[in-house]
Amino acid sequence: MKKSKIILLLCIFVFAQLAASQAKYIFYFIGDGMGVNYIDATEAYLSSINKERGTGQLLMTTFPVATFITTYSADNDVTDSAAAGTALATGKKSNNGFIGLLPDSSKIISLAEKAKKAGKKVGIASTVPVNHATPASFYAHQPKRSMYYEISQDLITSNFDFFGGAGFYNRNNFYDKTEAPDIYPLIEQAGYYIAKGIDDFKANSKKADKIVLLQKNWEKPEGIPYAIDRKTGDLSLKEITEAAIEVLTRKNNKGFFLMLEGGRIDWAGHGNDGATMVHEVIDMDEAIKVAYDFYKKHPKETLIVITADHETGGLTVGRGSLNLNVLQYQKKSADGLSEQLNELVKNNNGYLSWDDIKNLLTETMGFWDEISISQGNEKKLRDAYEATIAKQKDLKDTNLYAEYALLAATAKEVMNDIARLGWATKSHSANYVPIFAIGAGQEHFTRKMDNTDIPKKIMQIARY
Repeated sequence: MKKSKIILLLCIFVFAQLAASQAKYIFYFIGDGMGVNYIDATEAYLSSINKERGTGQLLMTTFPVATFITTYSADNDVTDSAAAGTALATGKKSNNGFIGLLPDSSKIISLAEKAKKAGKKVGIASTVPVNHATPASFYAHQPKRSMYYEISQDLITSNFDFFGGAGFYNRNNFYDKTEAPDIYPLIEQAGYYIAKGIDDFKANSKKADKIVLLQKNWEKPEGIPYAIDRKTGDLSLKEITEAAIEVLTRKNNKGFFLMLEGGRIDWAGHGNDGATMVHEVIDMDEAIKVAYDFYKKHPKETLIVITADHETGGLTVGRGSLNLNVLQYQKKSADGLSEQLNELVKNNNGYLSWDDIKNLLTETMGFWDEISISQGNEKKLRDAYEATIAKQKDLKDTNLYAEYALLAATAKEVMNDIARLGWATKSHSANYVPIFAIGAGQEHFTRKMDNTDIPKKIMQIARY
C-alpha cells in the first residue's frame, strides 16, 4: 500500500473518531444546592418506600459516568450561585455575586452565547425566576446578582430561543427601578411570545420563533411551586424540558444547547426542609428522563451532563440510624404549611386551639396518626404554639428565600429529627457536588473535576 493511501486512511480514521464524539444536542442540568448527600438521601428515601434497602435509584445515578467536583469561587471557599453559575457557564472563576464577569469586572462569554454564535438554538430554564443567578450566568453580565432589571435586559439582548421559569423579578421588586418600563412588554417587543402556563404554550407557542414559558401566576415570581405542593396547572421542570425540546428542534437541523436548573432544590435546602428537598430532586430526575428519552433517539449526537452549583445546608444523612420513610407523610412544604396555618389563623380571628393545631399537623405531616411523636417533640410543637398562636403573636423563622410561621418551622424540624436528617447551616457549604454524564464525549468527565472544567469540556465536545 502506498504511503499516501496509508495517510489518507489514517486521516479518515481520525476524522471519524472526532466526529463520533461531537455532540449536536447538549442537555446541561444544574441542581441548585444539590450536594452529594442530597442524592444519597433521595435514593435512601426511595429505598425506604420500596421497603428494601438499595433499591431506590434515580435515573441520573445510572449514567455510565459519575464523579464529583469542587465549587469554590475566586474570593471564597464557599461559593454563591452567581460565582458558581458563572464558573459552570464560562469555565472561569469569579467573585461571589458576579454574573458573567471576571473578578476584574471584564466580560466573559458563556458556552450558551458561543453556542448561539455557532448557529445552535439555545434554551435556558429554571424552576425559580428566569433572571435568578444561575440561569442569568448563561446570558447576562452584571457586577451584582441583585441587578435583576439589568439582567432581564441582557436576556433580551441574548436573543436566545427559549426561556422558561417562574417569571421575572421586575421593576416593582426594587425601589430604584419603579419608574423603569415594565420588563414584560420589552420582552414581547423583542419578538418573544410569553406563554403563561403549559396550556397557553401548547395552544399558542407556534405563533413565534422565540418563546418565554412561565408559571401561570407569573406576576408573583417567587418560584414554581414545590413538587410537594403542586396543584393542577402548575408548571413542572419536566413540562419545561418537553416544551424546550419542542421549540429548539423546530425547523432546526444544527442542534441545540439547553440548560435546565432545578432551582428550588436549593430553596428547600436553605429552609432545611428535608422532605421538600427530596421531592425536588425526584422532580428534576423526572425532567432528566425526558432528556434521556431524547438521547435514546439520538445516542451518537447527544450529551447529557448533570451537576450542581454548590451544596446547601451541610446535610447529613442519618444520626446513628435513619428513618426516611416518614418523609412520605409530609404533604406540604414548610412554606405551604406556613401559608395554610396563617390562613387558618386569619379565618379564625387570630386564634386556633391546640386541638386545631394537632388536627392540622396530623393532616399535613402525619404526626400522631402515621408517625409517633415523642414527648420531647410534642413539647417543641406545643411551646411554639404557646409562644405564637395562643398569645396571638406572629413570630417568624427566616432563611434566605422564605419566612415561615414559627410553628411551621418547628414542625419541619421535628420531621427532620424523626427522619434522622441533620443540617449544619441555612446557607451554602464547601462540600463536593456530583456530576453525572451520558452520551457523546462522556469520557471527558471521568475524574474529580472543578466546576470550571465542565463548560470547557462541553465546548470541546460540541465544538463551540
